[in-house]
Amino acid sequence: MNLNTEHANGVAIVRVGEARLMYPLLSEFSNVVTELIASGEKKIIVDLSTVGYVDSATIGCLMDLYRQASAAGGGLKLAGVQKRVETMLTMTGAQNFIEVHPDEPSAVKSFGA
Repeated sequence: MNLNTEHANGVAIVRVGEARLMYPLLSEFSNVVTELIASGEKKIIVDLSTVGYVDSATIGCLMDLYRQASAAGGGLKLAGVQKRVETMLTMTGAQNFIEVHPDEPSAVKSFGA
């Protein structure tokens, strides 16, 4: 899986470099974010700007990671969400929980960084 993790202004940014984020790629993706949370990261952004398709398993995975981050006293936000992915988030109600930002800079700024 094509994943890249960087840190900017105290925010961990996980860039997903796949056109489709779905099972079976979710295991590796989930592990990377879970490890960030376990290591004490409180501000996590998942950059989905290259992702054009997600399935229901991906939405479930994002919700689980959001809950993990929140339970650890942190936050998880999405950046660069394409229209089709945004539709899935809206249809499932996930956007009521997970903040969605148009791009990475605005997501970083939303953390007060």
